[in-house]
Amino acid sequence: MDSNRNFHELSQDYWRIEQAIRYIEANYLRQPSLEEIATSIGLSEYHFQRLFTRWAGVSPKRFLQFLTKECAKGLLAQSENLLDTTYGVGLSSLGRLHDLFVTTEAVTPGEYKSGGAGLIIRYGLHDTPFGRALIGLTERGICHLGFVQVSEGYAIDTLVSGWPEAKMVEDFRATAPLVEPIFDLSLRGNAPLRLHLRGTNFQLKVWEALLRIPTGAVTSYEALAAQAGRPGASQAVGTALGRNPIAVLIPCHRVIRKLGEFGKYRYGSARKKALLFTELLQTR
Repeated sequence: MDSNRNFHELSQDYWRIEQAIRYIEANYLRQPSLEEIATSIGLSEYHFQRLFTRWAGVSPKRFLQFLTKECAKGLLAQSENLLDTTYGVGLSSLGRLHDLFVTTEAVTPGEYKSGGAGLIIRYGLHDTPFGRALIGLTERGICHLGFVQVSEGYAIDTLVSGWPEAKMVEDFRATAPLVEPIFDLSLRGNAPLRLHLRGTNFQLKVWEALLRIPTGAVTSYEALAAQAGRPGASQAVGTALGRNPIAVLIPCHRVIRKLGEFGKYRYGSARKKALLFTELLQTR
C-alpha cells in the first residue's frame, strides 16, 4: 500500500474494495474471473484492476490466491517458529519491536468497577486505509479503536458502553495525530503508543498474548489459549477477541483457525483479510 496517499482517498477506495473482497471470498472456490468480480461492484474490468492495485499494491489475482485454505495453513506453518521465539523472549522485547513498542496500562479492579468514572475520553472519527474508524483517548493512552459499520452514532455508542461513567468529549484534533502511526507500518517503532485497557483478568491475558504476535505472522485460537494460560479454552479466547476494544493495535485479526480457515472478525471477515494481506505485503 502506498503510505504517501491521502487516508481519505484510501478510505473511499476501501468501501468498494471490501465489496470486492466479500464477493471473492464467497466465490473463490470456483475462481471467478476479473471481469466477473468487477461487474459485481459495478466497475469495468480496467477500472477495477486499477482501483484494487492502487489500494492493495498487488493484483486481485494475487489476493484471490491469498484467500485459499492452503495459504492460511502456510501462514500458520511459517509463523510457528517466529512465534515460539517471540513468546520465549517475552512481551518487553521482540513483541513490542514488531508492534510499535506498544505499552499497556490496565485499569485497577476499582477503576474497572467504576466504569471509567472521573475519566475524560476524547474521541474522533477518522478516515483510514480500511474505512472510517473511531479513536478514543484518555490521558493514559488509547482506550478505543473501532471501525464504523452500522453508523457513526453506533460506533460512538459502542465506545460509551465500554466506559459508561466516563465524560466523553469530541476532539478530532486530539486523536488525529494517532491515525498515521497506527495505520502506516513504515512508522511503527518510531515512538511508543500507549494503550489504556479495561477488561477482565482473562481478557487482559488474551490481549497481552495478542501483542506478542509479530506483524505479518498469525496464530491459532488453540495456541493463543495456551499462551493466555487456559489450554483448550478456544471458545473463551474467541469471546475475548470479540470484545477487544482496540482493533489493529491489539491484533486479533492475526488469529485464524487451525484447520486453515481465516475465521470470524468483529469488523467483518473482509476487513480481517485486508488487514492481514497488507501486513504480509509490507513485511516481506
